[in-house]
Amino acid sequence: MLNFFLKRLLYMVIVLGLVSITSFYIVNLPPGSWIESYAIELDNSGEMVDEEELIYLTERYGLDQPIYIQYLRWIIPILTEGDFGQSFEWQKPVWSLIKERLFLTMIISTLSLVFIYLVSIPIALYSATNQYSFFDYIFTFLGLIGLAIPNFLLALILMIGLTHLFDFSPGGLFSPEYLRAEWSLLKFLDLLKHLPVPIIVIGTAGTAGIIRVLRSLLLDELEKQYVSTARAKGVHEWKLILKYPFRMALNPILSTIGTLLPSIVSGSAIVSVVLGLPTTGPLLLRALIAQDTYAASSMLMMLGVLTVIGIFLSDILLMILDPRIRFEKSN
Repeated sequence: MLNFFLKRLLYMVIVLGLVSITSFYIVNLPPGSWIESYAIELDNSGEMVDEEELIYLTERYGLDQPIYIQYLRWIIPILTEGDFGQSFEWQKPVWSLIKERLFLTMIISTLSLVFIYLVSIPIALYSATNQYSFFDYIFTFLGLIGLAIPNFLLALILMIGLTHLFDFSPGGLFSPEYLRAEWSLLKFLDLLKHLPVPIIVIGTAGTAGIIRVLRSLLLDELEKQYVSTARAKGVHEWKLILKYPFRMALNPILSTIGTLLPSIVSGSAIVSVVLGLPTTGPLLLRALIAQDTYAASSMLMMLGVLTVIGIFLSDILLMILDPRIRFEKSN
């Protein structure tokens, strides 16, 4: 077991190293740089472009250096000091820009993940055990609708509907009076009031997908011989379903946690723009457009960290759930 954990940690370090190199390279792949974008922005606004300032900024951020030198100037402070560098666009440390947004992003992502499993698992269980019933058709239809409608379109529909029907604007995570206020019980309660809409919007596609996958896996397990044998021995129906077919059907679902968590975070970027959420999504989008290398690369690196952590957790959960995996790993 210890060897398994050590190997997984080693793989995580290697993967994160490759992710950091790839993300930094991709951010710098488009032609031009932030300096050129900054000069064009000044020229379009009618301001004087100071060539000496551009040269100073180029040298300050090392944008005149080869790409591998720029990478080392970014990654070494992260590894040695936990310093993600200075944002070109906002002229602030990257961590100061993303720390509060990251906190809100993690709240929304975690609650969306909980929402996905709490809603999808009971529905999939009901649909599999009541195949071709009226509600099975209803849930199947709603699942198809949930997969077909883009999240940002669902966000727009909810915004328009809630505004017209209940005079409630679901945009943002706080009411105007709490936007700049310090954290307090009232601000926390105001956050809870605004959370349901983004959680439902972000979690809809994942919920619909898991319902369809888990339902089909359960139907496949329920047709196997060991289920018929257990029924013949008089095992209670729900005890039988939860102890055997459900556990076997959960294996592929748990293995998707590693991809589901980062997909929730990255997939919520457009939803965050539509709903005006102060999360990392709009910040990442702006950083990529502006070619803000340190800010964009750092946030992409965090998505990579979420991916490897999610895969590691899914491996642990699979080992706990399935004795066959524990036996294979112990050998």
